[in-house]
Amino acid sequence: MKKLLLLIAIAMFCSYGFSQTQEQMKAWQDHMTPGKHHKWLATFDGEWTGDVKMWMDASQPPQASKMSTTNTMIMNGLYQKSTHEGIMMGRPFKGQGLIGYDNSKKMFISTWIDNMGSGIMIMDGNVDKDGKILTTIGIMDDPMTGEALKVRQVLTYMTDDKHLFEMYMNANGEEFKTMEITYTRKK
Repeated sequence: MKKLLLLIAIAMFCSYGFSQTQEQMKAWQDHMTPGKHHKWLATFDGEWTGDVKMWMDASQPPQASKMSTTNTMIMNGLYQKSTHEGIMMGRPFKGQGLIGYDNSKKMFISTWIDNMGSGIMIMDGNVDKDGKILTTIGIMDDPMTGEALKVRQVLTYMTDDKHLFEMYMNANGEEFKTMEITYTRKK
């Protein structure tokens, strides 16, 4: 009986794999081919120095620090991997992001992890019509309250050698800026 079920499963898989129409094959090819949004992401490739401002309390001045970032396009230019190192809140900080443009969903999707927590933040969004500002929105868990916080991130292309990252959180119905990083390309 197990052999019969295995043969049926193999036959179904093979028939599906070989019976795709030209339109279906083109759709798959389009889905896996880097386009203008991937090329836009690639402009952020390289080594960067980040001047960080972080607000733990909106009524207080921000904490300032420096960080180092490396951005690299991977997987045939479909995704950008970012690695970050620095000092945050007086502690060694390491973070890693992955972002790509989903050709089928027509939006950017990103993930973020770091050594300051055990959660994975997932965000999505799009670039403005001028191709300068990427805004993504997602949810992150607040370990202090156990509640979900709405997060908005804004990445602004300024020049080939400078860009600005801003992060906002929404708690109790109010949005406030929590982080700002001005990135300058290392020469």
